[in-house]
Amino acid sequence: MLESLFGIAIIEKILFFLMRNKKCYPSQLQKIFQSPLYSFQRALSRLEKGGVVISCKEGKTLIYQLNPRYPFLLELEAFLGKAYSFLPDDMKEKYYEPIVRKRPRRHGKPL
Repeated sequence: MLESLFGIAIIEKILFFLMRNKKCYPSQLQKIFQSPLYSFQRALSRLEKGGVVISCKEGKTLIYQLNPRYPFLLELEAFLGKAYSFLPDDMKEKYYEPIVRKRPRRHGKPL
């Protein structure tokens, strides 16, 4: 839908995913969307270079999120929210909705 605006469809997928889930890492996106890992890594580095997303390390994993200091963050979120509302419901559920844990934790297991 926004591919013509961003240049590649991967960026649209990343931005929608970050809007709904707040954080992601490249191999997580690769598993969800079944696309080459390098595409996500390259697109995320392009977004980071532009200041749209930031990354931080959690252990050995590089976690990405929308940059809270990005000057057009409110406008970007409003734009993405409007575009997201036009996506089909099955696509929203399959790719972008946060995964809800189905099983309860074992009784007495530490957090």
